[in-house]
Amino acid sequence: MTAPRPLLLRGGRLADPARRRAPEADLLVQGGRIAALGAGLAAPEDAEVFDASGHLIHPGLVNAHTHGHGGLARGQGDRWTLELLLAASPWIGGGRSLQDKHLSTLLCAAEMVLKGCTAAYDLSAEVPLPTPEGLDAVAAAYAAAGMRAVVAPMVGDLTLWQAVPGLLDALPAPLRRQVEGLRAAPAEAILAAMADAAAHWRWDAQGIRFALAPTIPTHASDALLCGCRDLARERGLRLHMHVAESRPQALAARARWGSGPVAALDRLGLLGPGFTLAHGVWLADEELRRLAGSGATLAHNPASNMKLGNGLGRLKRALDLGVMVGIGTDGVSSADNANMYEAIRAAAAIGHAQTPDPARWPSAAEVWHAGTQGAAAVLGLEDAGALAPGKAADLVLLDLGVPHWLPHNSTLNQLVWAEDATAVRHVMVGGRWVVRDGRHVSLDMAKLAREAEAARERLEEGAAANRALFEALAPLVAGFCAATLSQPLPVSRYLCEAPGEGP
Repeated sequence: MTAPRPLLLRGGRLADPARRRAPEADLLVQGGRIAALGAGLAAPEDAEVFDASGHLIHPGLVNAHTHGHGGLARGQGDRWTLELLLAASPWIGGGRSLQDKHLSTLLCAAEMVLKGCTAAYDLSAEVPLPTPEGLDAVAAAYAAAGMRAVVAPMVGDLTLWQAVPGLLDALPAPLRRQVEGLRAAPAEAILAAMADAAAHWRWDAQGIRFALAPTIPTHASDALLCGCRDLARERGLRLHMHVAESRPQALAARARWGSGPVAALDRLGLLGPGFTLAHGVWLADEELRRLAGSGATLAHNPASNMKLGNGLGRLKRALDLGVMVGIGTDGVSSADNANMYEAIRAAAAIGHAQTPDPARWPSAAEVWHAGTQGAAAVLGLEDAGALAPGKAADLVLLDLGVPHWLPHNSTLNQLVWAEDATAVRHVMVGGRWVVRDGRHVSLDMAKLAREAEAARERLEEGAAANRALFEALAPLVAGFCAATLSQPLPVSRYLCEAPGEGP
């Protein structure tokens, strides 16, 4: 692929967290990177000059945690807890062909890049095992959307029914026999599949890298966790896990290890640079300190934490204790959109709702950093998330003539509290335009819509039996998990838990 011509963005306003109002300046892109910033830059002889006046230029947003496999399952659940979502997975995520896996991820990638997100960490699921072909389908979707990504197959050798103590025994015998048949692959087969996928990975040159995602500590045996640790070290791969996302998860970890999950993962040697803990809602201060001390990162997913009733994660406390935090949208089957602006705003709003003391609220600058440079650190992208010479030219241009930018009083405050992606006009990744005038330069969105509807009809018909099983299981799972509220934990992440004090 030939390098793009140098490009001079002339007269835009460059988002600068240190300035209340973004100043007008030029930005020169050469070789896919930011070469210079400043007023009155000279255009190289062969450069394209783009009139950016009337636009705010900010670094591409980075999604620290999502699931492309959920793209075809958007909108399926309403009052679902995390455990209900997991119980529904054979219904809403089963029966996928290679084309479905590609399409599902492409739908999510298209939404992200059209809404100003230029890179994502995708924990992708395949049943029963990850395959080079399936992961190729996922990577090809990001390549088609023009995004950068880290793709991590999400695996576990224990099912929900094995991971939550007492859940299987709480089912009536006929249902228990059915779910006992939903076995995960053994650790040895999973590790072999992951090693094979890593050996066949061919997407690094296109900015799409491979990682590992043993999904949830309690959904993986120690053998699988340690095997993933060893494979990550051997191959130089990143690790990403859902940890302490829900209250039942926190209880299950203590039942299994006699401690919180962070201490258990540390004893097993998984914590460290390159390790990302997603959610972390039910972590105590000591666990956050341990995370910070190890050099691991936290992917904060405020929208799905709220929608699934997992409680309120503590972004500001994690930052204050030294944790590098990135913001994610989570998957569209759990949060129902992949809009990073909304995730950033939710992270800020939740911080305000947790205490009446403004000194303990995350600032707009802290939240914006978590949605850009912090999330880039989660992905291991040292060259992303900021406007500075040498950084990747992953850029978003916002139309400052839309109502929520009138008047333009405070750039950072309005990015965090007002922007909703409707001002996105142009998006560039690595110095190449991927969105122009609000349209993707290469994707046929009308064709994608037709393919999505056809897939929905086919998958819905094929999932009838799994849907019926879920509908029989749902009230039992919900009731069992609600009953665990009587089991004590050293922390609480709900606004209220006492009977009669709910909304």
